[in-house]
Amino acid sequence: MDAMTDDNAGPIKTDALIIGAGPVGLFAVFELGLLDMKAHLIDILDKIGGQCAELYPEKPIYDIPGIPTVSGKALVDALMEQIKPFGPQFHLNEMVQTVERIGDPLFRVTTDRGRVFEAKVVVIAAGGGSFQPKRPPIKGIEPYEEKSVFYSVRRMEDFRGRRLLIVGGGDSALDWTLNLAPIASHLTLLHRRSDFRAAPDSVNKMMSLAGEGKIDLVFGQVASLEGENGQLSKAIVKGADGSEFHIACDAMLPFFGLTMKLGPVADWGLELKDQLLPVDTEAFETNVPGIFAIGDINWYPGKLKLILSGFHEGALMAQKAHRYVYPDKRLVFQYTTSSTSLQKKLGVS
Repeated sequence: MDAMTDDNAGPIKTDALIIGAGPVGLFAVFELGLLDMKAHLIDILDKIGGQCAELYPEKPIYDIPGIPTVSGKALVDALMEQIKPFGPQFHLNEMVQTVERIGDPLFRVTTDRGRVFEAKVVVIAAGGGSFQPKRPPIKGIEPYEEKSVFYSVRRMEDFRGRRLLIVGGGDSALDWTLNLAPIASHLTLLHRRSDFRAAPDSVNKMMSLAGEGKIDLVFGQVASLEGENGQLSKAIVKGADGSEFHIACDAMLPFFGLTMKLGPVADWGLELKDQLLPVDTEAFETNVPGIFAIGDINWYPGKLKLILSGFHEGALMAQKAHRYVYPDKRLVFQYTTSSTSLQKKLGVS
């Protein structure tokens, strides 16, 4: 899924680069694909689906046209099936840092992992911005961040043989406890109370590991950290009964949820209005030609923050994007119900 490339291979070239792999970004792949434009997608999350996958995977959505009720996860799964014929490539756990114009139109986009893309059009479908992890209220945590305190798991191998402390009681904390327990030398899961906000199956599996002595399950809150030069050696924990004790660890993974921030989008030279991107309503293009914004991150008079609005915006965006990608090709509008060429692209003819 994640199209990793050799650093020496040069930039990844694509017709469209979509920033954000939520439902609106996914449907944009479909609309672009119908018009023969290939897309790569980047998302800061470690999974496809944006807010639907991260915030309400099991929660029903009632306002998708023609589908009386669908869960966030089921909607994402259906969109993934729908765009399969177009072979999109995903780059997850990655954040776009810079977007610069290098041609007319051509953009160079770099990510926090040093990956470079060259795209004829850029489509920002980043919801309310990027998800940023909430920092736990631990005094003096900053020197440890990205050295021995991590808010996401980029590579599981980085934690092999380490004494791990995972803090939290939601799906992320439980998922990583189950995934990292086999490779850590020792793993402790710390949560402030005995009830968890995670999938029951994950909780049961974690309890089994604890019962078998394969992990330690501890209740309390981290009060402070100890270690030198950013390298953690122990966490001082305050128990539910007020007692203090320490947990020896080389690395800590706190999962305290996510917050939405505009993030680096604010530095890309785009016009902003109240932390949103103003666009026209013909093609949902920003003030920079060739850069579009669709979904919750854009603003125009009468804007409604609905998934169905983002789908409509993606359809009109693709019509204008075609002019940039194929300046010499006349675009003839066709319906999927009657066009054999479109049906062939979808593999249904």
